[in-house]
Amino acid sequence: MTFEELDLDPALLSAIEEQHFHKPTPIQAEAIPEMLLCKDVLAGAATGTGKTAAFVLPALQFLLDTPKPSRHPRVLILAPTRELAFQIHKVVKQLGTHCPFESNIITGGFASDKQLNVLQSNMDILVATPGRLLNIMTKEFIDLSDVELLIIDEADRMLDMGQGPDVLALIEAIPGDFQAACFSATLGGSGLAKFAEEILDEPSVIQVNAPNQQSDQIQQFAYLANDKAHKQALLKAILNDDTCQSAIVFCNKKDRAIELADWLQAEGVSSTVLHGDFIQAKRLEKTNKFKQGKIKVLVATDVAARGLDILNVTHVINYDVPFRGDTYIHRIGRTGRAQQVGIAINLVERHDLSNLQRIEYHLKQRIPLAKIPGLEPNFKLKDTLKKPKKKKKKDTKAKKKR
Repeated sequence: MTFEELDLDPALLSAIEEQHFHKPTPIQAEAIPEMLLCKDVLAGAATGTGKTAAFVLPALQFLLDTPKPSRHPRVLILAPTRELAFQIHKVVKQLGTHCPFESNIITGGFASDKQLNVLQSNMDILVATPGRLLNIMTKEFIDLSDVELLIIDEADRMLDMGQGPDVLALIEAIPGDFQAACFSATLGGSGLAKFAEEILDEPSVIQVNAPNQQSDQIQQFAYLANDKAHKQALLKAILNDDTCQSAIVFCNKKDRAIELADWLQAEGVSSTVLHGDFIQAKRLEKTNKFKQGKIKVLVATDVAARGLDILNVTHVINYDVPFRGDTYIHRIGRTGRAQQVGIAINLVERHDLSNLQRIEYHLKQRIPLAKIPGLEPNFKLKDTLKKPKKKKKKDTKAKKKR
């Protein structure tokens, strides 16, 4: 299939060509036609699969097909984090470069008075995070009555972050009928199903990859670590390898991320830390330096790294093994993007074995072990794919005599 076969406007086809998109990805090939038919859509696709363009292109086509003057947004795109919202807005600008539409972005992390100035201008598309938009709406600084197309990206993470009620409150402010599309990395879980049921009307359900399926572009490994010092030695050796050009290193907690970034800097490894407490301007400064190659290593927490779309990240390293399988999938999806090969590495101490076991069950596959000469572990990994045997309960009751 080609983009021309999707019946897109020449203005969009020109922008697609300028972005060097050669043919639709699977999620684009399936979602775009359904959305162009004005159907509600519930779509599951992993990160790095062209998911953003899969809903931005039909949104732009909708506006081209139904031109009308409006001071208020006709398309509303919601994202769970500031970084993802900015990435989506960037794609809107890129693909809409030849279209006569105005778009704006509303997120936390910026002074509200500056963002209120943005709302004074006409707009066709608004990209926003739910919390900040709801705050502005309740103060009657924005009108959502003209919204005709609602798109929710990374709905699974939105629910994990407790943003579901905010989204539903925003939907209540849309008085008329509207088309809705809900995109998620996975479609599993009763929470997402219930959420989708509340906002979608007989949706076309699209699952490009099985929920646990990982791209063949990502090579996964686990390195056993005896203790903190051994783990740090492994990390430094991996980062100093010639194959590692840029890396995102994940920690489970903010304090751990700060400590690790400081240690790497002291060891001569160019690095910076990204966590949720930074104001938006600082976060953008740090991510831009990483994108430009001025910094080799970005040490991040899950919340901070959500929505990052950076090409040429050769390695994702779980310094702390995540607790959940879906978190693992989101993390390693930062590499192996746009058909590039990526490497995902897990540094596993003894206390991480249960987490690794959960991840392997979630993936339905074993993560192969790897070793660095001279840094071998002093313990062996048990077969984590075998379910642990349940201990038989001792019969404390006295046996009856026959």
